[in-house]
Amino acid sequence: MRFKRKWIFGSAAMMLLLMLFVPSALAAAGSAGTEKDASARESAKRVPVFIIPVDQEIERGLQSFLERGFEEAANFGAGLIVLEIDTPGGLVNSAEQIGTLVRDSDIPTAAYIKGDAASAGSYIALNADTIIMKPGSMIGAASLVDGYGNSVDDAKLISYWKSKMVGAAELNGRDPEVAAGMMDKDLVVKKPELGVVKEQGQIIALTGEEALKAGYAEHLADTPQEAIAWLGYSTEDIYHVKQSGAERLSHFLTNPVVMTVLLFVGIAGIVIELLVPGFGVPGIVGILAFVLYFFGNYVAGFAGAETWLLFILGLVMLILELFVPSFGILGLLGSAALVAGVVRAAFSYTHALFSLGIAFAAASVVVVIVAVIFKERGIWNRFILRDNLTKEQGFVPVAEKLNLLGASGISLTPLRPAGTAEVAGERVDVVTEGGFVDAGANISVVKVEGSRIVVKKAQE
Repeated sequence: MRFKRKWIFGSAAMMLLLMLFVPSALAAAGSAGTEKDASARESAKRVPVFIIPVDQEIERGLQSFLERGFEEAANFGAGLIVLEIDTPGGLVNSAEQIGTLVRDSDIPTAAYIKGDAASAGSYIALNADTIIMKPGSMIGAASLVDGYGNSVDDAKLISYWKSKMVGAAELNGRDPEVAAGMMDKDLVVKKPELGVVKEQGQIIALTGEEALKAGYAEHLADTPQEAIAWLGYSTEDIYHVKQSGAERLSHFLTNPVVMTVLLFVGIAGIVIELLVPGFGVPGIVGILAFVLYFFGNYVAGFAGAETWLLFILGLVMLILELFVPSFGILGLLGSAALVAGVVRAAFSYTHALFSLGIAFAAASVVVVIVAVIFKERGIWNRFILRDNLTKEQGFVPVAEKLNLLGASGISLTPLRPAGTAEVAGERVDVVTEGGFVDAGANISVVKVEGSRIVVKKAQE
């Protein structure tokens, strides 16, 4: 019984101690966890973070937008720039310029691939300091294709683009053979330790999980904010750089199809207004189309102020050609200035000339149709004499005085060589054959040509 009482008292004392100790321990543990979370939050870099989208085809307009975004980030004192990438690729030369912009940035850069970083998009991502991918996203498939989607087989171009991809991969210690395999379909890559095996004729494209294993991504994150936090930056000050309305309009206007339509409307409208004046609407529409063409290319960074000057100068010279006789010189110079302005304003001379050729051919057909329909109002009517001097309009023809041929008369005034004479009792204006005849001299008519009476001094 004594042992049993001791055991009961001991158990009760132990229970009392546990009741007093456990809450204190839990409170201490909770306090320690809170302090740890607070410490983690304080350790995150509290600096502005700029997120710039790369979610369209890569071209000169995107390059201008990114340049503006990087400049704004620098002016604002940003500590990190995140490129939010989802692009099918685009122009190689623009991708090179963007890659240089990312690589040379004084602000740390990270590529967050939320969709596809295909073709030239993968090159841009490789130039960033860090690559973070969203599960299900892709990087690679960077083989060269032309504007029609056909594979480019030029050995020089392939070698050049391969060197660019390899150089971008080596910037951050990524395996260069994988980058080469992303664009060279003839290359064989066997990297089982990286999870990459490529046979001839294939192109490497990596999912987020594959890129992580191959060293082509540092982390997987569902959102840009998660990626920023993983990089050790605070998510308190995130700024999204968005395209302005003018930049979005510029992206639409610089589409090759839209550019061709604008050139067609511009050429047809202005030529119709010049050849068939009086409407006003074709001229206004044509000028507006050209303004939109130059505006889109100007905002995109393709065109400078000199392109506007060339266009206006060419238009003025073409108008002057219609009213100032220049033997075609003004017309040729005006046409050359217009073509130069249109071509220099575009992102590619080849595309510009191609679009201009199509637009000119289509505009020529429309102009001919309009000219035929409104031929009575054409400007060429100003250079054609259409009036007839008829009796109905009050014009009375002068009768030939053939009855005076051979008749004699007397000069009433000196004939030097023209003057007045009296012939067959009629006072008429006469002209000599070339000599002078004094007044009062005898004359005879030797020729009658309409109202022109030719006389000579009669022999004594």
